[in-house]
Amino acid sequence: MRHRKKFNHLGRKADHRQAMLSNMASSLILHKRINTTVSKAKALKVYVEPLITKSKEDSTPSRRLVFSYLANKFAVSELFREVAQKIANRPGGYTRILKTGFRAGDGAEMCMIELVDYNPGMLKKDDSGASKKTRRAGRRKKSDELEAVAEKTVAAKSPKAATTVTNLPQADNTQKPEADEAENKG
Repeated sequence: MRHRKKFNHLGRKADHRQAMLSNMASSLILHKRINTTVSKAKALKVYVEPLITKSKEDSTPSRRLVFSYLANKFAVSELFREVAQKIANRPGGYTRILKTGFRAGDGAEMCMIELVDYNPGMLKKDDSGASKKTRRAGRRKKSDELEAVAEKTVAAKSPKAATTVTNLPQADNTQKPEADEAENKG
């Protein structure tokens, strides 16, 4: 019976699962994002986030504990030097799982797991100053944009704008008939 056995065994024995998660965690720390299946990514998230939390305190016992899980000195040094500085003020949630579709061979659900503070596309700050986005804030922003467009159209309909449009130089169409006459002769 599987009563109270909640974590995913991933179809592997304990040693194989431990080695796989260790290698995936090292790759995630070194490359900042990896592509894998959703079930492996969820297991990796549970495995790597406590290690990242340990890296906030740069001490010998912390390094030794993290090294016992990762078994890769380059990943440990990267974690304690660069990653720990970026996540110093973050209280948790260091990784993000983005689903990417299904694998062609066997139809497994694939995803990309990445360190949150290393994706520049997701780090854009909102200029409005609101920390939490709501539906109303989005509507308000759209209404502000509509008002700005309405002001531009009113400005465009003013007589001053109309005179600038009518004073544009016209294209010289005299070359076109000459080119046509040359084609008819030849």
